[in-house]
Amino acid sequence: MTLEKVREEISRVDDEMVRLLARRMELAGQVLEEKRKLHMPISDDRQNELVLKRAMERATELNIDPAGVKEIFSILIRMSIDRQHEMAGEGKLP
Repeated sequence: MTLEKVREEISRVDDEMVRLLARRMELAGQVLEEKRKLHMPISDDRQNELVLKRAMERATELNIDPAGVKEIFSILIRMSIDRQHEMAGEGKLP
């Protein structure tokens, strides 16, 4: 495969990743609705740790850097929490 073709494929993967991020943020809104019904706080440290653990295990299975994946998923978790705070009318927390 030529360099140009590989870069085109990377561009397609990047686009799909952004679409998946948008979907994840939609789901974060649904999570907020359910948390409200259950009178739960927005941040759930136990769930956050489960998400990180699951992502790192999958990274290990796929032979990619678990520390890097943990960093990415930490950002995703923070984005989801920020989104929920925004949707709750609280704005982003520092």
